[in-house]
Amino acid sequence: MPPAIAAPGPASAPSRFVVPVLAFCGMVVAVMQTLVVPLLPHVPELTGASPGAAGWLVTITLLTGAVFTPVLGRVGDMYGKRRVLLASLGVLTLGSVLCAVSSDIGILITGRALQGAALAVIPLGISIIRDELPAERVLPSIALMSSTLGIGAAIGLPVAAVVMENFDWHTMFWASAALGLLDLFLVLRIVPESPVRSPGRFDLLGTLGLTGSLVGLLLAITQGADWGWSSARTLGLLGGSVVVGLLWGRYELRTRSPMVDLRVSSRPAVLLTNVAALLIGFAFYANSLVTGQLVQEPTSTGYGLGASLVVSGLCLLPGGLAMVALSPVSARISAAYGPRTALLIAAVVMAVGYVLRFFTSHSLWLIVAGATVVASGTAIAYSALPALVMRAVPVSETAAANGLNTLMRSVGQACCSAVVAAVLAHVTFVAGGRTAPTLHAYLLIFLIAAGAALAALVATLFLPSDRPGNAARRGRGARGGTVTVTPSVTAARESA
Repeated sequence: MPPAIAAPGPASAPSRFVVPVLAFCGMVVAVMQTLVVPLLPHVPELTGASPGAAGWLVTITLLTGAVFTPVLGRVGDMYGKRRVLLASLGVLTLGSVLCAVSSDIGILITGRALQGAALAVIPLGISIIRDELPAERVLPSIALMSSTLGIGAAIGLPVAAVVMENFDWHTMFWASAALGLLDLFLVLRIVPESPVRSPGRFDLLGTLGLTGSLVGLLLAITQGADWGWSSARTLGLLGGSVVVGLLWGRYELRTRSPMVDLRVSSRPAVLLTNVAALLIGFAFYANSLVTGQLVQEPTSTGYGLGASLVVSGLCLLPGGLAMVALSPVSARISAAYGPRTALLIAAVVMAVGYVLRFFTSHSLWLIVAGATVVASGTAIAYSALPALVMRAVPVSETAAANGLNTLMRSVGQACCSAVVAAVLAHVTFVAGGRTAPTLHAYLLIFLIAAGAALAALVATLFLPSDRPGNAARRGRGARGGTVTVTPSVTAARESA
């Protein structure tokens, strides 16, 4: 592995402000991912678009987030993480303004695409934390940064519901634009540029190959229910995605400066962590998708509570608060027993939460309790995943590796969305003159999500064990260099 190249950056701000600023940026970006969910049923009447076109307000964000997260992570490793972080926040702000000034579905979809591209803020923030903070502060800080993905999703739904109930729907996009500008100002004032750089040239062909494979896969997953899983379009996209992915992988193994270093990514410590991330993403998203819909089902179904949009959104808020509280707890578990142990605990907690949800789906408070238990397990998992990644990759590849791990969570969420849509659409009955999902449909989703959490548990069991001194071990880099697993640029400067 060639040595990392240090480039001069602006004077470092007091490190106690860096983590809150980066966490706030991550939370704003995560809120954007779920902001339009309460709006979707009303989009056709508000914009004149078809329900299928309205669904693209979520799908396009998923696609651009999946593509740009690993790409911008790699660009950040090469050309400066703070620089790419600012660009991502600028894109988020621009996308928010586009959505705020128009009711045209084409412009709204374009704005949402730009908002999705900003998901790279989270792995970039994790990488900056690793580079800039003293070693003893890295674990709790990355735990908080990683958890913002779940915290923001839990907070975004009730906030959007309140806005929908009381204000013009464009208000939430104006608010997100203002938050984006605030993020830009804070990063410019507080966050220093990391001096750690990954040498080499940008892999344009590898980027195009990765983009083609991901877009084909995610389009097939997210649109398969509407197009038909056996349709030529769906099967063609899946087949094309596999072919392009294989050609891309062959090319990446042969190029000197790959977009994704597959030699590092294929290590069991990295590969199994990414598999666990996909499964955890699946289990987490089921909680977010079905909780609001379950409590909003009319009482005529025999199990629904007929709750309002605001109440359904608020059901996830305790889970978001629990994630804030538990991120430092996860860091303590990782520091004391290792991140593998933390992820094992997280998978068990999530599975228990879904078992609780399976038996308590008739009471609002018990539904909230079950959703909060699942969110608590998610907080521990999302905090442990980047720690597992960072102990297995070179310091110069932190942003790209965490970008790939975040991508796997997004793929898991896309798969979950497709499974949930299929189950709720096909396990139905007629109640009160309308077709509605049966209670068994929701219970089946809980069982599937619990199975995903248990599968994540199995994948984690095969990870290298957390032995004393693991954090200080040295491993071999992908191309021969020796890499300290938990380095800190700040600590290195201080020791010098």
